[in-house]
Amino acid sequence: MKIQFTHTPVLILLTVLIFVTSGNGQVKKILPKGKSTQLKINPSSQSKLVKTQGSTESDNVWCSLQDKAGNLWFGTTGEGIYRYDGKSFSQFTVKDGLNSNAVYSLLEDIAGNIWIGTLDGICRYDGNKISRIPITGNLVSKDNSDNYYNSQSKKNTVWSMLQDKSGKIWFGTGDGVYTYNGKIFIHFLQNDGVINKEKLHLKMIDCMVEDKNGTIWFASGCPPGMEGVCRYDGKSISSFKPNGDGWIRSIKEDKKGNLWFGGRNHGNFIFDRKNFTNFTKKVGIGNPILVDKKGNIWFNGEEKLSTVESDGGIWCYDGKNFTNLGIKNGMSKYFVWCMFEDKNGNIWIGTRNTGLYKYDGKTFTSFTE
Repeated sequence: MKIQFTHTPVLILLTVLIFVTSGNGQVKKILPKGKSTQLKINPSSQSKLVKTQGSTESDNVWCSLQDKAGNLWFGTTGEGIYRYDGKSFSQFTVKDGLNSNAVYSLLEDIAGNIWIGTLDGICRYDGNKISRIPITGNLVSKDNSDNYYNSQSKKNTVWSMLQDKSGKIWFGTGDGVYTYNGKIFIHFLQNDGVINKEKLHLKMIDCMVEDKNGTIWFASGCPPGMEGVCRYDGKSISSFKPNGDGWIRSIKEDKKGNLWFGGRNHGNFIFDRKNFTNFTKKVGIGNPILVDKKGNIWFNGEEKLSTVESDGGIWCYDGKNFTNLGIKNGMSKYFVWCMFEDKNGNIWIGTRNTGLYKYDGKTFTSFTE
């Protein structure tokens, strides 16, 4: 399929990404004997997110999900994980078995296990215990000089996860994308069956989406990423850079099957299965971070430079009109990092300063201490 770019006025969105990158790289059985730490946990319960690990104002609620049992999970960059059962929050940290209190991705697999992507690799929660799964070792990249490897971003950091329709789990790390078939991890681009004419590296993938047609889309982040929108059609992988933007922060598929991409430098883009088009209907909004059950698209606000605050709160777009929700409505001043909709239609919003809010369509409720 030939993709053409539709040139429309470019919307410049100033958004700042604080953490990006890391990875792993090897073929390894998922739970090798003697190398997986399994700890039984019995976390204390609180009515709100109580910070116990000394996180700062710059830390945030980075990712979230609702599991099959209805529990809500929130991954943070400094306080580990919080699980909410509808009444109280339980906190999971290194002392409960996590390999790091910085959590960047969450996934529930088809068996009900919770996979946890952290600064230091992968953990898995089976309902009773946390298993640390060490994946460091013989990484594909031997060069440790890249300036993005630091105390907040490592080669084996897992920034994104996806389970596809076949059951295979995908991991986006600082050193490439890996797949897990139920037995072993495999570096995706080392698979002889993958056609990679552009010699892409997929070293920094902020998020991954499998669309309705089974195509896998990757959002390539900051250096050593900067490969734009990457697409795997089951045979070959290719890259697109709408308006030259190599740094893509988010991907969402709407009710019509259109894909929305949040660019770091040149705004947001829509892909209608044929063309990429700049989304210029609203100035002063951030990236698309949620498509709710009604089909509304939610955007965060622009992040104020050199601060942890947001310009404009959040925005809801129904296809025609935008609704702005901010401090005047009960939201905080902090930049919004993640959003998701629970089974009851409530919108949960994670912010900087490890903030958490619930929006029921009328009012905001804060769950931050």
